[in-house]
Amino acid sequence: MRRDVLELDRFYRSRQGQAAHRMIARRLSSIWPDVTGLDVLGIGFANPYLDVWQGKARRCVSLTPAAQGAIVSGPSGVPTALGDETHLPFQEALFDRVLLVHALEETDSLPVLLREVWRVLAPEGRLLIVSPSRAGIWAWLDSTPFGHGRPFTRGQLTRLLDDALLVPTAWSRALYAPPWGWSTHRRVANLWEEVGEYAWPALGGLILVEAVKHNAAVTPGLRTARVSRTALEGQRQPALSPRHGARRARRD
Repeated sequence: MRRDVLELDRFYRSRQGQAAHRMIARRLSSIWPDVTGLDVLGIGFANPYLDVWQGKARRCVSLTPAAQGAIVSGPSGVPTALGDETHLPFQEALFDRVLLVHALEETDSLPVLLREVWRVLAPEGRLLIVSPSRAGIWAWLDSTPFGHGRPFTRGQLTRLLDDALLVPTAWSRALYAPPWGWSTHRRVANLWEEVGEYAWPALGGLILVEAVKHNAAVTPGLRTARVSRTALEGQRQPALSPRHGARRARRD
């Protein structure tokens, strides 16, 4: 069962939620530091994090599942749609970047959601998943949104992405600070984040994984061929928006 949007909004307005937002947003901006001219889609409850790229990307759009509800207005000013996550109301290959946050762990159909993400991603487009970690303390407590739904391990996320024809390219962790009141102070939380990354890297409360959609003459769920992952490693050129891709094709 999905968390109500008002519950999520209250969390991010709290001191604990603001601390979590700072720590996660720092990771997001380091993974995607430059989105100039790109189209970004957020699915789940992504509005607080789309602020990282709002004003830098060509377009930021948020879609929240109908079962969750939506808050139309907000400080981010990101256009928000309410719809079915298993039938995204967007044309194919429309977005260069897709962010899933408060999405994967509560969806009723993991394969269908990722298949839809694959469909709306542009060729060489990139997906970024923010998921509760099964080994993290935040997944053990239901006092935060990260304690609801199913947490994941790195191996489970790898298999899900592989089945969806999305190749993992980068991994990170966040929320090393425990979900207790004293640890949400800015200086204390920052210290936990810096030390935890080196002292106990596998115990972060969240797993962040970036994956790329490579061109292939197959459809998720109907594949008949397999692309070698090792042959694709190191290819980190940014995806082009459809507008930019069309211009490049004309120049060629």
